[in-house]
Amino acid sequence: MKTKTIRQSVTFNAKAHDVFEALMDSKKHTKFTGEPAKISRKIGGKYTAYGDYMGGENLEIIPDKKIVQTWRSSDLPEGCETKITFTFKQEKGKTKMAFSHYGVPENRYEDLRKGWIDFYWTPLKAMLGK
Repeated sequence: MKTKTIRQSVTFNAKAHDVFEALMDSKKHTKFTGEPAKISRKIGGKYTAYGDYMGGENLEIIPDKKIVQTWRSSDLPEGCETKITFTFKQEKGKTKMAFSHYGVPENRYEDLRKGWIDFYWTPLKAMLGK
């Protein structure tokens, strides 16, 4: 199966700590997505988001700096597991986040690319303040 990588850069008017916490704290994650999330903060720990639509395992966590996780949604082909990375750089009270989603099936690239913007970055910016 041919795969592609989604790369996105997003700037938040918030501290890196607040962006990190919104992604890694179950209650805050649930608040900005409007859907249930259960997130472990341990390496090897599991997470789910948007109910059971997506989830994976934590591979690397550096508080306020970096998150690396496996990622799988319920509508990906059987056996297809991808990887996501978030890196945070705080500058003058804002946080620039670099996001990569590796191993995305070519036929899912566009809807997942748009999904991250519509279902993550837009509501996260709204919750953290524009």
